[in-house]
Formats: sequence, structure tokens, C-alpha cells
Amino acid sequence: METQAIVQLIRAGLADATVQVSGDGSHFEALVVSAAFVGKSPIERQRLVMATVRPQIESGELHALSIKTLTPEQAAQPAD
Repeated sequence: METQAIVQLIRAGLADATVQVSGDGSHFEALVVSAAFVGKSPIERQRLVMATVRPQIESGELHALSIKTLTPEQAAQPAD
């Protein structure tokens, strides 16, 4: 699976999201920034993102996806 295809799937499910995906073809890392995460727990955020790629995971097309989620406010803060 290509990184751009994963980006498109996540954006389709979270329309306002800014998405960056990197990976080696079977293991991927995604950074997802979305206002939809405001007020949500880390697990709720993960579930929102995973729901966008669930068919690909269940079919085996997407093997592993590590997800980091941020609200726009968190993303705007300087890194430590």
C-alpha cells in the first residue's frame, strides 16, 4: 500500500485533517492533526483514525499503522 493512499483514506474519514504518512510498504507511521480530536481521549482519537483504514487492515492490505494524533492547538505549540 502506498503512503498517499493512506493519506487519502484518512482525509476521507476526517475531512479537516492534516495528514503525514511515512513507511516502508508494510509498516507505516501517521501524524494526524484534526479539530475532531478536541476533547477526545487518546484512545478515542486512535479509534477515529483507525476507522478510516479498517477495511484495509482487515483485508491485510495495510499491515501495521502507528498513529500520532494532535489537535491543531497542540500542533501549533513548539516542540520541546
